[in-house]
Amino acid sequence: MKSIRISSDIIPLGEFKTGISTCLKKVQATGHPLIITQNGRPAGVLLSPEEYDNLVYSKQFTESVEQGLKAEAAGEVYSTEEVRTKLAEKRASRKP
Repeated sequence: MKSIRISSDIIPLGEFKTGISTCLKKVQATGHPLIITQNGRPAGVLLSPEEYDNLVYSKQFTESVEQGLKAEAAGEVYSTEEVRTKLAEKRASRKP
């Protein structure tokens, strides 16, 4: 994710309401998130769809790696041959 520029990437809610279209175009063009404030405090973040997708993918990837590390630590590790055998057994059981 691109870093936030304090001078241009933080706007109050009122300004956001009156210039939504401009804000959307800016986020698309710069790739920078836009922080929307309400009463001087952060209230929301506007991201481009691509940036959102990247964040979701990164989170899912990290969770998958963590799950794999936990499985390895618990001894739930299989050799390539064991995996191939199990998959072959599953495929064979599906055939009528």
